[in-house]
Amino acid sequence: MRKPVHIAVSGAAGQISYSLLFRLIAGDLLGPEQPITLSLLEVPDLLGALEGVAMELEDCAAPLLHGIHCHADPAEAFAGADLVFLVGARPRGPGMERRDLLKVNADIFSEQGRALNESASRQVKVLVVGNPVNTNALIALSNAPDLPPENFSAMTRLDHNRAVSLLASRAGHNPAQVERVIIWGNHSTTQFPDLHHAKVAGRSALECVERGWYEQTFMPTVQNRGAEIIRVRGKSSAASGANAALEHMRDWVLGTPDERWVSMAVHSDGSYGVEPGLVFSFPVMARDGRWRIVPDIPVDDFARARIRANERELQQERDMVRHLMQPTGAP
Repeated sequence: MRKPVHIAVSGAAGQISYSLLFRLIAGDLLGPEQPITLSLLEVPDLLGALEGVAMELEDCAAPLLHGIHCHADPAEAFAGADLVFLVGARPRGPGMERRDLLKVNADIFSEQGRALNESASRQVKVLVVGNPVNTNALIALSNAPDLPPENFSAMTRLDHNRAVSLLASRAGHNPAQVERVIIWGNHSTTQFPDLHHAKVAGRSALECVERGWYEQTFMPTVQNRGAEIIRVRGKSSAASGANAALEHMRDWVLGTPDERWVSMAVHSDGSYGVEPGLVFSFPVMARDGRWRIVPDIPVDDFARARIRANERELQQERDMVRHLMQPTGAP
């Protein structure tokens, strides 16, 4: 019997987690042979709802689930955790500006960063799903100085998947035939969905679709897809967000298949001129539990301008919450 992998999930009574947790106990993350234990974290007011979720998980009689515990204390929830999904975050309310959302969530993620530093495994992999993901991840890792910044990432995989699906549909192919799509920068409407290196069934994507469609339809559709789903559905993305979080973590742990590129927001090392230390979405590949930024991709003036715009936006976000950040020792 394999040793169970300890997975912690914050915001565990929320919509995204509800879609995620049942896939975790089914083995969709680590495979059908790997047992897991779950530590579920919620705010005190939602512990009753969380207990109900835990009861449902138990009622599945899933062979891979070797234990489940509910917590209101982040340090308890993250104790010994190998994999952490930071899903819980304050959603934007009526009249809230992005600046307001940043400030509210900064307190949450600074506390969770300190708790991870105190009690998680030293090899923990932390995926930030709660928005604004890039800066929330930066706050968390900055408050965990004893953990390497490379242990943290933020999710732009949903944007990546949206871009793959839209391109495949336009080109008349299956998403499995699309590769090398890139999401650069911030998980915001500034993000840069890049098709300059993408391929569809082995052909250049920009030979398969019109340039005007790429710039005038594809880019804004990907950038604004989350808001459009809220408009149509009345709620934010849940199942697709959970699926993206699972795929992101699975590729990080098990490796990207066939040397494929995926988009992950990670701690910048200065690649592509992005300021070191920002959490920025790059094309990455993963192997042996470690991600690496794909190097030496040609970047033209069109792409460079959009990468710089994302860098500026993330610098502004960082400056808004700098008082809650601790030195990481990173370059």
